[in-house]
Amino acid sequence: MVGWWIFAKTHELATDLPDVAASRDHRVMALFKRKPPETYVIELRGVKRSIAGDWYHLMLHAPWWIDLLVITAAFLSVNLLFALAYLHTGGIAGARNDSFAELFFFSVQTMATIGYGSMYPASTAAHLLTTGEAIVGIFVIAVATGIVFSKFSVIRARVQFATHAVITPMNGVPTLMFRVGNERSSRVINAALAVVLTRTERTSEGVLMYRMYDLKLERDRAPALTRSWTLMHRITAESPLHGQTPELLAANEVELTLTLSGIDDVSGQTIHAARTYVDAEIRWGARHADMLSDRPNGILVDLSKFDELTPTGATDTFPYSMSPAPEPYRSDG
Repeated sequence: MVGWWIFAKTHELATDLPDVAASRDHRVMALFKRKPPETYVIELRGVKRSIAGDWYHLMLHAPWWIDLLVITAAFLSVNLLFALAYLHTGGIAGARNDSFAELFFFSVQTMATIGYGSMYPASTAAHLLTTGEAIVGIFVIAVATGIVFSKFSVIRARVQFATHAVITPMNGVPTLMFRVGNERSSRVINAALAVVLTRTERTSEGVLMYRMYDLKLERDRAPALTRSWTLMHRITAESPLHGQTPELLAANEVELTLTLSGIDDVSGQTIHAARTYVDAEIRWGARHADMLSDRPNGILVDLSKFDELTPTGATDTFPYSMSPAPEPYRSDG
């Protein structure tokens, strides 16, 4: 939970930084889950910090178990504070010997408006405290209800991106390809995808900066995204990737950001997803393995091959070929 909060909080703070710093932070975040945390050190200076922070936004992005844990902890903590206040002021009739446990349960009954009637305030101080707790309870329950309702009502895109992007000749032209899939049984209607290349460049004045380029796709829209979609960008003379090599991509800190949006055909809501590929996740001389195969009575879609790559042969104009994956070790014993 602490690790997730640090990751989310760091990403939240990065959105307030200038474009250059934010772009580098996106690159670090893309590697965060695949590299040891000690590999990168993120130092933030001059950021205006908020005590509360964007906690509501973080709660909406958190897994369900974290939300339930936080809501339960907040509810119990508020009732513990009011139980201590009741213990200090007294005046609760029916509480045996001012038992802290009974005062805690009285606080729970007050905040949840249960009111069994065995305990009730019998002094002015207790009445004032009960009134204050009723007001606090309105906000606590309202916020918790809003979080739960929002998480139930918002449809999250379950879009899968292949582990690697590939560059391989297609009809004699080097082509950058991505594979995108929909994990739901429903369709994404009018799916639109854009690819942006980000890399470091130096201006004529010697200033290092991050530049963004839109990559033109052979097709950037699909009427319906079901299981798989392969996107292609032809690396011609007009492409920002023309003349690039694996070494240049690494030296220029190239990253490719994909953003997909569409309409879920079941709920009618707009959904979106994003994925960033850094230079180490681009495979040269390979293509995505075929998932379709003919059957006597139809077609087989083998989703287990979604992330598999097939090496392609080198040519005179494209001298790259990925080594085939090694065969798994089998013991004769």
